Amino acid sequence: MALTKERKAELVKKFGKDQNDTGSIEVQIAILTEEINSLTAHFKEHKHDNHSKRGLLHKVGQRKNLLNYLIKNDVTRYRKVVKELGLRK
Repeated sequence: MALTKERKAELVKKFGKDQNDTGSIEVQIAILTEEINSLTAHFKEHKHDNHSKRGLLHKVGQRKNLLNYLIKNDVTRYRKVVKELGLRK
């Protein structure tokens, strides 16, 4: 369920300004999206795992807050992140 160091480094490299840029909004949203996708796959097999479901809802809320912050402050960065991650249809 947790991301591997290699996968997290790939996301930082792709969305960050450099390889040490782990705190930028884009990187945080990408990491949360990856964790949400892995938890969603987990729930296909384990439907009654309510403890993990609570963690999933927390991550979804965090990502929503970061996206709201980004759309208020920089719409072009928001559109770029949403397009690359395929969040909105």
